[in-house]
Amino acid sequence: MGLQRYVFPFFLIIMSFFVSCYSNSIHEEVSVVLDHNHLVDEEEAFGYDSQAYPSYVSILEDNKFGDLINQTTDDNLPPSLKSFSKLLENKAAATWLNVNDFGAKGDGTDDTEAFGKAWEVACESKGAVVLEVPEKNYLLKPIRFSGPCRSLLLAVQIYGSIEASDDVADYGKDRRYWLMFDHVQNLLVQGGGTINGNGKIWWQNSCKINKTLPCTKAPTAITFCNCKNLVVKDLKVQDAQKMHISFQKCRNVEASNLIVTAPETSPNTDGIHVTNTQNIHMSNSVIGTGDDCISIVSGSKKVEATDITCGPGHGISIGSLGAGNSKAYVSDVTINGAKLSGTKNGVRIKTWQGGSGSASNIKFQNIEMDNVVNPIIIDQYYCDQDKPCKEQDSAVQVENVVYENIRGTSASKEAIKLDCSKNFPCERIILEDIDIKLERDEASKALCNNVQYLTEIGDVYPHCS
Repeated sequence: MGLQRYVFPFFLIIMSFFVSCYSNSIHEEVSVVLDHNHLVDEEEAFGYDSQAYPSYVSILEDNKFGDLINQTTDDNLPPSLKSFSKLLENKAAATWLNVNDFGAKGDGTDDTEAFGKAWEVACESKGAVVLEVPEKNYLLKPIRFSGPCRSLLLAVQIYGSIEASDDVADYGKDRRYWLMFDHVQNLLVQGGGTINGNGKIWWQNSCKINKTLPCTKAPTAITFCNCKNLVVKDLKVQDAQKMHISFQKCRNVEASNLIVTAPETSPNTDGIHVTNTQNIHMSNSVIGTGDDCISIVSGSKKVEATDITCGPGHGISIGSLGAGNSKAYVSDVTINGAKLSGTKNGVRIKTWQGGSGSASNIKFQNIEMDNVVNPIIIDQYYCDQDKPCKEQDSAVQVENVVYENIRGTSASKEAIKLDCSKNFPCERIILEDIDIKLERDEASKALCNNVQYLTEIGDVYPHCS
């Protein structure tokens, strides 16, 4: 295939949202369609510097595409936060607080008020602060842990179990959140404990389970909104009412050593959801839920996930993007090292008809598939509704995507499905060292519609026809 030099524009996402996630309506499918009073000019908000990246051909010739999308930002986590764990070994170096000292019982009765009082003191304390949740079982109604805080560094050590109230009435009119950390900087949440969303009552009343019921909102178990310099690690999050962990409008995030679980039949229980977040690294985590193991949606840039075990669930997804004719932008995403087993999709990019914007600079590499439906899929005709979606001309542009060293078995005949928009074809897709067969070593197929500048490198099976 003859390649010509194409210079393609990318824009550096510049977004400044100053309104609390708690008070704004955040729609799970249209994550960036916010009140226009809180948006800066669209061309600036979703603009890219056209000189920021070299051309596609030069990248390919120099074999530096992986280096390009693995660039790290200069705005890394500060050394003080990285070394925060040392403070936990030296109690004299930090202010230590315990939720029990504020009236928490940990006996299954409501401890919401005590946690709120403990947080208020921790947030107002100067220097380094550690807030301990001992090895008991604490029941909480919806609660918001708000900043900004006076503390230089703040650690929440969860040794015990935090369980959600299963009384729907406790969630009031705004049922989108259960635990919320809002506008907090230099925050560490860890400890080896469990966060339990007690989601069964919400799943039973979901319109996806019972079609006769109206569709209503359900809470995300733990939400981090407008947080900067954030570490979340060594936790088990289970049975969320809806999504398990959501990072919204955050900067500089490390999420590692997480175990996220819910039944395969639980609706909309994404494991880790990333929206409007930049410079986030997820690693060494095991996720098995009823929806996407990881979902990355609009406004997200410089996203990396390494050593992820996924299944059951719907795979690792970018999107959905462009719902409701919205603009959506995701760029600089690397999924490096993942094992997916029995999932309904593998590595997926999904966009709605009628949207606009782009999903670009994306790399999926070093991935093992075991009996996965749609191991490699780009779906630009995504339609998650009962009625058929109408044909529309516009679409989110999918471009500069690399699939490298992906192997295993497919549960569907089509192991590779690139179903791109006929009006906005996918551009510059690379398949390198791919080997995905059906079980029993049967032949698999590839479906590649509306792809421009498709390149195959090394041994690729199945081939795009």
